[in-house]
Amino acid sequence: MTILLNLVLLLAGFVLLIKGADYFVDGSSAVAQKFKIPGVVIGLTIVAMGTSAPELAVSISAALTGSNEIAISNVMGSNIFNLVLIFGICAVIAPVSVDRNIMKRDFPFSAGLSVLLAVLISDIVISGREVISESGKQVSGSISRIDAMILIVIFVAYIVFTVVLALKNRTQEEKKADLSSIKCVIYILGGIAAIVIGGQLVVNSAKQIAYAFNMTETLVGLTIVAVGTSLPELVTSAVASRKGQSGIAAGNIIGSNVFNILFILGVSAFIHPITVLTESLYDCIVLIAFNIIVYIFAATGKKLDRKEGAVMIGVYVLYMIYAVCRGMGWLA
Repeated sequence: MTILLNLVLLLAGFVLLIKGADYFVDGSSAVAQKFKIPGVVIGLTIVAMGTSAPELAVSISAALTGSNEIAISNVMGSNIFNLVLIFGICAVIAPVSVDRNIMKRDFPFSAGLSVLLAVLISDIVISGREVISESGKQVSGSISRIDAMILIVIFVAYIVFTVVLALKNRTQEEKKADLSSIKCVIYILGGIAAIVIGGQLVVNSAKQIAYAFNMTETLVGLTIVAVGTSLPELVTSAVASRKGQSGIAAGNIIGSNVFNILFILGVSAFIHPITVLTESLYDCIVLIAFNIIVYIFAATGKKLDRKEGAVMIGVYVLYMIYAVCRGMGWLA
């Protein structure tokens, strides 16, 4: 009976996510038109932060309860999901032309943050010490409150820089918005509310189903929680791609990854310093590798085509198989 109830809640969450994302993209696109701001900037800021709300809620809750493994693996898993699977699905739906500014500035910045994160969470490994967690697994490092403050300061600087640059480069061509100002507010706020509620329903019900099969916190965070909290990004980017809003689709993915590392990990670690297992360091290295691969795909031909999208989806599936086998202890 409990599993059946969770399945019903899971379905309800999907419905809210899909409809919420639909309204959210419409509202955000109208805002971009009204203020003559490129859709890619809206994707990097408003859309990215709105769709990352579930990750923020989950990671902060995990930090408050001391569930560090879920907090860090949620961000790792979400960023890998966003970068590889969502980009791949969007490319399969319609070839994605990645904005030149994203390729020159935001994409390298996001990849650089993954490298910075890898350095932060490998301090114990670098020092040559060996620390074992309460769960009996090797610890690679930690994210202290000082590290958290650095991440938050970088995030604020990035947002300010992005907004100021957008205001300086407004499009001169007058574009007629499809929605009134009141409707824009209603669509965006209502869309965010539906996305957050839907994301939480999906995550909570999926977690209960997963725990019934005795999965570890790291595996749950990397797979079920990461996928669940990234569903808003998936649905929003897919809807934006279908509607021809490739700027919002790409900006949402890159912006969400920046938001996840800088703000979500920053706030979570500030609340409660995060101890990081070696498994999460490996996942961070994988994230860096995926950044390089996707960047090369996007740079060749100036877009992600359907074949490249299919390859990215396949790579993600293989990675998830590896993660599950590792988490269940099936690998030697």
